[in-house]
Amino acid sequence: MVKDSSWQAKAFQAGNYLFLVLLSLLCVVPLVHVLAMSFSRSTEVEAGLVGLWPVHFTTDAYRFVLGKSEFLESILVTLKRLAIGVPLNLLLVTLLAYPLSKEVKVFPMRTYFAWFVVFTMLFNGGLIPTYMVVKETHLLDSIWSLILPGAIPVFHVMLLLNFFRGVPKELEEAAHMDGAGHGVTLFRIYLPLSVPVFATIGLFAMVGHWNAWFDGMIYMNHPNHYPLQTYLRTIIIEQDLTVLSAEDAISQYQNINPRTTRAAQVFLGALPILLAYPFLQKYFMKGIVLGSVKG
Repeated sequence: MVKDSSWQAKAFQAGNYLFLVLLSLLCVVPLVHVLAMSFSRSTEVEAGLVGLWPVHFTTDAYRFVLGKSEFLESILVTLKRLAIGVPLNLLLVTLLAYPLSKEVKVFPMRTYFAWFVVFTMLFNGGLIPTYMVVKETHLLDSIWSLILPGAIPVFHVMLLLNFFRGVPKELEEAAHMDGAGHGVTLFRIYLPLSVPVFATIGLFAMVGHWNAWFDGMIYMNHPNHYPLQTYLRTIIIEQDLTVLSAEDAISQYQNINPRTTRAAQVFLGALPILLAYPFLQKYFMKGIVLGSVKG
């Protein structure tokens, strides 16, 4: 009976490993295929000859995408957005989550503010009112129009709020007995204990700012103010080769097409996040679990 149970456990474990390997392949193989298309000539891509390896290797798609000054300008806009937006997100989320994590006897208005915050998760003002607010506050065509409307992601507040609730109250009580106020308690006790959840919401904020394209399209009036994803979307649609001479355009069209340039843009857009994620991975799952909503 023991042998049968041990055999069943091993079979179950092997089945789990096989399932996870197949699931991983389902995720990785399409990305490898897209990468191969980005390095392949357009004629082979259109003929369906590209699998998991480039056919007639060429970097023309990447040179076409990277060859415009607007691309470098859009990267600078996105990097500026990250440099301002992510720290601002973390700061404002922290300042909102900390008081909401307190009990009603400590913060009597906590329940009302908590419901106000939850309400914003269920309903929003809509696109036109949001645009009117941005316009009337003179934020159009500025970096702040990309940052301030989403400066406090409520989902991040909920993660951090529930994590703060799990911090032993004896630590806070001991700090108060030593004369520490709420500011010292927050920055000297809560924040050092919150590295996993901060890494998690920091990654979420980074991905959100990096991948955002719609706000750049509606709030920016000049293409040189576009963030990266808005710029990439624009060249996907336009496929502008008019700056080339006739011979160069013909040669370019032989090596690239909308499919190869889209494939190149996918990896150019995802590469920074793919590079950053491994450094935050050890905190990611821990932060999600510790900051999840508790029953």
